[in-house]
Amino acid sequence: MKLKEEAQLVRLHKFIADCGFASRRKAEDFIRWGEVTVNGQVVKEMGYKILPGKDHVKVKNKLLRPTTKSLYILLNKPIGVVTTLNDPEKRTTVKDLLFGVKERVFPIGRLDYESEGLLILTNDGEYAQQVIHPTKKVKKVYHVKVRGKPEQKHIERLKQGVTLAEGRAKAVHIERMGTNENHDWFKVVLTEGKNRQIRRMFEKVGFDVLKLKRVAIGRLTLGGLNRGEFKFLTKEQAELALKS
Repeated sequence: MKLKEEAQLVRLHKFIADCGFASRRKAEDFIRWGEVTVNGQVVKEMGYKILPGKDHVKVKNKLLRPTTKSLYILLNKPIGVVTTLNDPEKRTTVKDLLFGVKERVFPIGRLDYESEGLLILTNDGEYAQQVIHPTKKVKKVYHVKVRGKPEQKHIERLKQGVTLAEGRAKAVHIERMGTNENHDWFKVVLTEGKNRQIRRMFEKVGFDVLKLKRVAIGRLTLGGLNRGEFKFLTKEQAELALKS
């Protein structure tokens, strides 16, 4: 291989993300699952490098081409919608809500089926990596309705961290927003994104989450966006998510 070509090599998972097919983390999953081919050969090696424009890369049998325009979409996800592009159970997905959007975009992170609120979709793999990577410590803000009356000792446990199946998990900030006879509302801030993390954390200290809504990522908020609605963001607006 010529030195010039060698200098243009990029890691396979980064190329997949740059094409707007998935985030880097999801791209690594596709590689691990044997769903990526390079020039017709299945590649499972992490760190494998390809030469864009010369090597033919397919994910799930779809030929990838580098995207030319970065898109950023802010969606107010309703309850009962799956944060994925395709669902084998034929449930409504976030993709189904993007009426008129022909370009492929993917969701950054996740909101579970029973949760609602702010979700970013993009085809910019580098941007997605900055939002979700734990070392960036991007703050995600949630409003959480809990059955029962958690005491300060329970709140302190959540702030200090509880043990989940995949390791320790904690909130960087929790404050009580409101209360009534049967339930309390809390503002919860995370800088990590484990699956159903807030629900599982409250379960660990003995309380069920009744409602969960993400209201902000960094300084990016829903504004007046109604449930099920979306809007396009400029790059500058999207980067508010990276600011605290």
